[in-house]
Amino acid sequence: MGVSAFLCCGRDPVECPVEDLDLFVAQVPPEVFGNPPSIHRPGRPQGLQALVREGGVKSPSVGRVRQEVLDSAREELDPSGERVALFAGDASKPETARNFVAAAVERFGGVDVLVNSTGIFRIKPFEEESEEDFEEAMNSILRPTFYTSQAAIAEMRRRGGGAIVSVGSMWAVDAVSTTQTSAYSAAQAGRHALTKNLAIELAGENVRVNTVALVFVETPAYERFMSQEEARAVLDSVNAFHPLGRHGQPEDVVEAILFLASERAGWITGSTLPVDGGVMAARSPAVA
Repeated sequence: MGVSAFLCCGRDPVECPVEDLDLFVAQVPPEVFGNPPSIHRPGRPQGLQALVREGGVKSPSVGRVRQEVLDSAREELDPSGERVALFAGDASKPETARNFVAAAVERFGGVDVLVNSTGIFRIKPFEEESEEDFEEAMNSILRPTFYTSQAAIAEMRRRGGGAIVSVGSMWAVDAVSTTQTSAYSAAQAGRHALTKNLAIELAGENVRVNTVALVFVETPAYERFMSQEEARAVLDSVNAFHPLGRHGQPEDVVEAILFLASERAGWITGSTLPVDGGVMAARSPAVA
C-alpha cells in the first residue's frame, strides 16, 4: 500500500475549546506500514507527544491548537516542511471535515488512512451532567468521527480502498465506579458502533474500519481536571489496575494503530482491539 496521506484528527483536551479542534495531515512513507515499525519517543514539547520513525513521520498524536504550538509541532515532526501539513478547524462540523480531506488531497494527492483520535475525557456524576457537557462529548468524539470518516470515504474509494482506525475506550463497553463518565462513555460507544456499521457497509469498497479501546494512557488529558502533579499521582496509582502492571504510553497505542492501518491487518475489519494492559480480559467472565 503506497500511502499518500495519513489523516490524524486529534486534539489536546487541556484548556482547548471544541471549536478549536486541530486536524493533522501527514504524508507517510509506505515502509512505515510495510514493516514492523521501530519507534523512538522524543520529549513532549509544549504538550505535544510526537511519535517519529527514523527517516519519516509516522503519526502526530495530540497537540494544542494555538498557532505557535502547531508550528512547533510541524517543525519537530518534519523540519523540511514536505511531509506534514496542519489544518485547524471545528472538527464537529461537516464542512470542516470536507475541507480537511480536500486539503490532504490537494497537498499529497490522495488519502489512504484516517485516524479518528478526538475526545475530551471528563469525570462528572450523571445527575450533574449539563446539556453543555453532553454536547461537548458529542462534538469532541462522535461528530468528528462521523463527519471526517464520511468525507474520507469517497477519496479512499477513488484510490481502491483504505483504512479507518478510531481511538475508542474501555469506558464505551464497561464502567468503573470511581470514574463517572456518562457523557464521554455514550459518545465513545457511538464511535464503537460506527466501527462495526461502517466495516460492513464499506467492506465491498475495500475500506477497513477498526477501533482500539484504551484505558489509562499517559497523555495531558488528565490535566484538564487536575494539576500536573495530581495527574502523575493518579497515573502511578492505577498501575496495579492493569494486569501487565503499568499504565499505557502513547507508543503502545501507536503500534496498534499502525498495525490496523497496515496491510498486515488486511483481513481485519469491524474489530475493537483492547490496548489496555489486560484490563478488559480481567473484567470479562471466562468462557466455559
